[in-house]
Amino acid sequence: MVNRRQFMKGSLAVSLAPLLKGCTRPPRWEVSAYRRPERSRVAILAAQHYDSSLQEVILRGLKLFRVDVRGKTVVLKPNLVEYDPQGVINTHPAVIAAALDAFRSLGAREVFVAEGPGHRRDNEYLLTASGLYTVLKEYRARYVDLDTDYALPFTLRSHFTTFPQFYFPETVVKADLLVSMPKLKTHHWAGVTLSLKNMFGIIPSAIYGWPKNPLHWAGIDNSIVDINSTFPVRQFAIVDGIVGMEGNGPIQGEAKHCGVLILGDDLVAVDATAARLMRIEPTHVSYLTKAGQFLGNVTEEKIEQMGERIESLQQDFRVLPRFQYLKTI
Repeated sequence: MVNRRQFMKGSLAVSLAPLLKGCTRPPRWEVSAYRRPERSRVAILAAQHYDSSLQEVILRGLKLFRVDVRGKTVVLKPNLVEYDPQGVINTHPAVIAAALDAFRSLGAREVFVAEGPGHRRDNEYLLTASGLYTVLKEYRARYVDLDTDYALPFTLRSHFTTFPQFYFPETVVKADLLVSMPKLKTHHWAGVTLSLKNMFGIIPSAIYGWPKNPLHWAGIDNSIVDINSTFPVRQFAIVDGIVGMEGNGPIQGEAKHCGVLILGDDLVAVDATAARLMRIEPTHVSYLTKAGQFLGNVTEEKIEQMGERIESLQQDFRVLPRFQYLKTI
């Protein structure tokens, strides 16, 4: 018995075959990389402060998606970039703590934190200064430095860059679920940085250097798409939008309160929704347009919003002048 999804995938392969035969250059993505669902769901949950009951908010969101992690290994991948005394750059430790608590309460065998900071090599400094070390100690949670973890090569499944393969850390490749936990921020090169861009942190700097310049030289937008299409582990996203960053992000921008957490299992749809919350048009963001062709949904009519209405929590995030075209009219 062939279900509708299998039929659509088979039809796509058949329809593309004549076009690809004899091509002098490879397609931008392989048929096997196509995984855009017919529709996606994204949860927008109000969370005004970091000292509120974030564990309950995240748990409610996970239950909306019926996330089953019983007996499984979950990796939380926050955005840990630089130390900021104002607490704006990095995913807030309180959100990470709440996620640790929520996944454990759902019966996960192990929940730990992993990151490969692209700027600082001193993880101990970043963990301590950011406040994340206190959370790890309190929850007795393991932390893995992905920059120096043993890495395995994976052949790319899309071809927006000219990399033949990416090396992914063994620790995250062996996990059952990777949760991208970015900060809601604008970006001085990509326009916005959310759950898809946050996956830069799984690329080991011990191989690609600090600050992972080969990914930048290949084009940030292109690298974002190729990393996410090739990464073999099931993904989920929890975006820290309680306090985000506007302007000259991802490091030098200003704090912007939004009072929201955004969750979903289609990272493209999550990022498109997060962009709309910032009053940024996601179809104008280069990497979202590319990823929206085959990895996930970008258009509003393909995304079912759960929780709060976007209009009730939207904030006008300032962008740099050269990204003014991203703003909705």
